[in-house]
Parts: sequence; structure tokens; C-alpha cells
Amino acid sequence: MTEREQKVYMQGWNALLDEFSSAFTAPSRWIFQAMAMAWILCPLRRTITGLYQIAEPEGSRAHDSYHRFFRCGAWDFANLWQRVALVLVRRLKPEGILEIDIDDTLLHHTGPKVEGAGWWRDAVRSTGTRFVSALGLNMLVVTLRVGAPWGGEPLGLTILVLLHRKKDIKLTDIAVSALQTVTGWFPDRTFRCCADGAYAAPLIPLGSDRISVVSRIQCNAALYDLPPERKTGLRGRPHKKGKRLDTPKRFSKTAKNWVLVETEERGQKRTRLVFTKVVLWYSVSQSPVLLVISRDPDGIENDDYFVCSSTEAEPSEVASAYAGRWSIEDTFRNVKQFLGAQEPQLWRGKGPERAGAFSFFLYSLTWCWYLSVAYKGEQTWTTQAWYTSKTRPSFQDAIALLRLVFWRERIIATSALKAVPIKIIHPLLNLLSRAG
Repeated sequence: MTEREQKVYMQGWNALLDEFSSAFTAPSRWIFQAMAMAWILCPLRRTITGLYQIAEPEGSRAHDSYHRFFRCGAWDFANLWQRVALVLVRRLKPEGILEIDIDDTLLHHTGPKVEGAGWWRDAVRSTGTRFVSALGLNMLVVTLRVGAPWGGEPLGLTILVLLHRKKDIKLTDIAVSALQTVTGWFPDRTFRCCADGAYAAPLIPLGSDRISVVSRIQCNAALYDLPPERKTGLRGRPHKKGKRLDTPKRFSKTAKNWVLVETEERGQKRTRLVFTKVVLWYSVSQSPVLLVISRDPDGIENDDYFVCSSTEAEPSEVASAYAGRWSIEDTFRNVKQFLGAQEPQLWRGKGPERAGAFSFFLYSLTWCWYLSVAYKGEQTWTTQAWYTSKTRPSFQDAIALLRLVFWRERIIATSALKAVPIKIIHPLLNLLSRAG
């Protein structure tokens, strides 16, 4: 990395943070900037104590000020998320359909009195016949799907995180509120929202000319034909639904009008057989929906049953859109594995919720910085000896480059005039960039 690149990268990061500075008071703004850098650099568990040692190597500020920043700081995450969404859309998705994904994840915590925590189903360890619960924060996450310039699987950048509490608003109701909130931020844009089958019933009725919702449908769902046209001169109220149709599973066995289409699943082109039919899922919505059954032409994989609130949607786009929902699962993995979302040891006030959401916030900022500032088309990532076929960067590469920029800035800025040349300490900087 040259001195010019170092300067450009650091200026780009500072300019990105300045987009959110007005959301904080003057004291909180300084802590916010220091905390963001410390969270990225921290090679230890991301407890407040560990972060404090990185942010304040000389201990110029009180240790408890960092605890208060999360626990009771005078700033609002709802306002911050709106700014995140506006920045990401302006920089990375200025035109076209805004594709968003909605899902929930569990941030594990220990301790009998963690504010907002509860016992929830652990989706990772549970199976169809085995229920495993765990103590933690149940977070509903909304991500903006962004196509990477190097192709492959899209990226899921977090634009909203909401806490689901026990004996409070239902998770599905929070999902409805989240979709309405995000779409309200961009009244002039169209949306495509993807969510798994658990959110199909509450989200499908929100479909409109501006918002299309794609989800799974139960294989035994009760479907009906559209109501027949009302003949003139008849008494009584008109029919609300037509005759009862086969279930999606039954359709997959009896359907004959299969069409061969090309879909894009996790960045790869695939060939699928699809069957479509406009139906009425009356128990969910009184508006027609599009049923799409996707089949593997080789007969190896099981059939997939999708539903879309827009009856004009192309079946290949519906199948591709739902396959792209995997980007939010990658977001959950990266945030927990590389940003320590489950590590902060906070118990009181807004601390646990804010700390967990802060890691998702930094995930979006890191990718935004990498895509809009650092990535120039050349190989800006490291290829290891055992992985010479690597052709695209990962989040680990993006955060490693950001760490390298931070460590260079900190070491060079605090070095004497006749310090050790950068070429000599370059191996140390590379090692530090991968520590975390």
C-alpha cells in the first residue's frame, strides 16, 4: 500500500463516519468514532474492557464513558439506521429495484439478568424433530441486497435491526413494521422483499404496485381459484373466492405445463423447470398471488414452492430472488464470526441491544467503505498458498484491509521522525490486519 492509497483510504473512512456524526452529541461523537475503530481493530473478545484498551491506549477518557455510550447514551439507533440506509442506497444502489431481505437471528448471551434477553429456539442446533433453546437476544434484521462488482453471490448489508422481546409484540408484527419503515424511507423507489415461510402470511398482504413480496408457501396450503365474474341480475353478495384447488404439493404431481427457465442462484446460473398459476391464498390475502413451483430437471433436489404478491412477476425472477435470500445468512455468519456480535458483556439498559446492533452497523460500513473507496477492480485481497484459485474477496479480506489502514495510521502517526521504515514493519502490519 502506497502513502497515497493510505491517505485516500483513511479519508474515505472518515468521510463515511462523518455521514453519521450529526446523530450524536459532541462527546458521544468522539466515542462513536473511537469505538468504531476499536471494534474493527480489537484482536480480543469484544467486551467493553477489551475495546477500551484499543480505543484509549493511554487512558485519557474514563472507562465508564464507553459503558454509558451503549447503556444510556443520548443517541437513537432508529435515526442511525435511516442514515445507514440512505448512505448505502446513494452510494451502492442509486437506481433500480431495491431488494431487501428479512429474517431473525439469535445472539447468544449468558447471565440471569441480561436486558431484553430470553430463551429462544436455536435455529442452528435445532432440527425438525429436536428442539434446542438458548438464552440470548432475538434480533430481527433487514438487509439491502447489493450486487458485488466482482459477481458471484450478492451481499446483504444491514439497514435495520430491531429487538424482539418475550411477551411483547409478535415477531411477525415487527417484520411488518420493519418493511413499512424501510419502504417509507424511499417513497419514490420500488421494492422486492424476500423472507422465509414464517413471514409469508403477514408480509404477502403488504404487496402493492411498489412492493412485491417473495416467500415460501406451505406445501399443503389451501388455495382457491379466482372468483368468477358476477353475472348481472343475480341477487346476493358476489363470491370472494372460486373453487378449491389442489395444494402446491398436489400441483407438483399433476401439473403438465412445465417451462424450462434459467435462474441465478447464489451467483451461479442454473436451469430449472417451473410451473406457475395465479391463485387465491384466501387465508392470507384476498388479492391474487402467483404460485411458482421450481423443479430440478435432474430430479435430484426436492421441489420448491414459492409465492409472490405480484402476479406479473417472471417465474425465473421469483426463484432467483428467493435464492438470493441466502445473502442474509452470510451476514449473520460474518457479523458473529468476524465482528463478535455475541461477545460484548453488557447487561443493563439499552446496552445489550445497542452493542449487538452496533456490530451489524459496522458490517454495513465496512462493506460500504470497501466497495465505494478501496475496491478498484484489481486484486485488493490476499491469496493464500492453499487457495490460489480464489477470484473474489470475502468480508474477511475487506475488514483485513481496513485494519491494515488503521494500524498504519496509528503506528506511523505515533512514530518518531527516524522511525523504522515501512518496508521493515510491513510483515507486522499484515499480521495485525488478520488478527481479530
